[in-house]
Amino acid sequence: MVRAIVGANWGDEGKGKITDMLARESDIVIRFQGGSNAGHTIINNYGRFSLHLLPSGVFYDHITSIIGNGVALNIPYFIKELQALVDAGVPKPKVLVSDRAQILMPYHVLLDAYEEERLAGQSFGSTKSGIAPFYSDKYAKIGIQVSELFNEEVLEARVEKICTLKNVLLEHLYHKPLLVKEELMEELHSYRDAIAPYVCDVSAYLNQALRDGKNILLEGQLGTMKDPDHGIYPMVTSSSTLAAYGAVGAGIPPYEIKNITAVVKAYSSAVGGGAFVSEIFGDEAEELRRRGGDKGEYGATTGRPRRVGWFDCVASRYGCRLQGATEVVLTIVDALGYLDEIPICVGYEVDGEILHDFPASEKLNRAKPVWEVMPGWKQDIRGIKKFAEHPDNCRKYVERIEKERGDPITMVSNGPGRDEIIRRG
Repeated sequence: MVRAIVGANWGDEGKGKITDMLARESDIVIRFQGGSNAGHTIINNYGRFSLHLLPSGVFYDHITSIIGNGVALNIPYFIKELQALVDAGVPKPKVLVSDRAQILMPYHVLLDAYEEERLAGQSFGSTKSGIAPFYSDKYAKIGIQVSELFNEEVLEARVEKICTLKNVLLEHLYHKPLLVKEELMEELHSYRDAIAPYVCDVSAYLNQALRDGKNILLEGQLGTMKDPDHGIYPMVTSSSTLAAYGAVGAGIPPYEIKNITAVVKAYSSAVGGGAFVSEIFGDEAEELRRRGGDKGEYGATTGRPRRVGWFDCVASRYGCRLQGATEVVLTIVDALGYLDEIPICVGYEVDGEILHDFPASEKLNRAKPVWEVMPGWKQDIRGIKKFAEHPDNCRKYVERIEKERGDPITMVSNGPGRDEIIRRG
């Protein structure tokens, strides 16, 4: 059986914790898209960890963790992150890397930074991790697959072509130092030696695992609003964040995905630019930011403050629909216990018209929130083990969100720890 865990909003919904929890019931956990530009925070018996490239199953010795072909593979980062786990006392996990994954190179990171510098005030708010240049090269067919590291002739021809194309940009657009073929080849040889123990024909491996009845978990990065097709374009990431892409990014048939768990925060948060209809500002935002997450609303990769806002029913309903959610997990409900009243955004006003369906970006930029205010519960709900034991107003808040979205909320998270989650039923 295959389950996908994905974000229904802007990312940072708490997917890492949910994946870590559901991994107990899994044999294989796969990262199927994205790169090291975003992180999943996990708190367990080993400590507090922010994973950026590794799947969230690496803390269990019964799990095979996989980097799928859809991932932007930064090999030095992968090796460093794996070693950091071991140094922290975590038993070294079993990790496989798809031979069809493509390699994120240092020049991708440089080109990302150079482009943000060139755009200045009109930049896209990139994390400067090289993601957009990487995926641009992948679809322009000038990327480097892991398998090509082991064929010197193919690799040398690829690098020569890359240098020719990139040096035109570096010299005439960015006015930066040029790439040197010999230096790139030396770097790629070091990557080959480092990654060799992990390389696998992942698609074939998963095919056999499915035949053997293994439980497989697909782990996505970011959320629906960052999808390049269906998100808030152009303030999006460069790979699909949807569960449907999980089949492509892992190398399995789409019909194998039986369950899709969409993770949603009890309020809204976002990193980077773009329309954010339910956003709040000033002291109100700073208080929510300080109380949110397990250590505040700050990026796990960048450390930069996240934009925050109240729960957005329009965006969340859309996000769950695009993901194809079969169930929803509502996270960080405990962060709202300080509020007398809690606004939720139940519609968008655009040019005098009230919308309940999430519009395309052009209209979204003119949208204003339509608020409904609910009473707060003014109570710390950490430690509560049953949903029925939550304060009345807390239960009503969850039920109101569930009604607006139409998808069943099967789990409610009321703390950052691995076991601080309540199954409803």
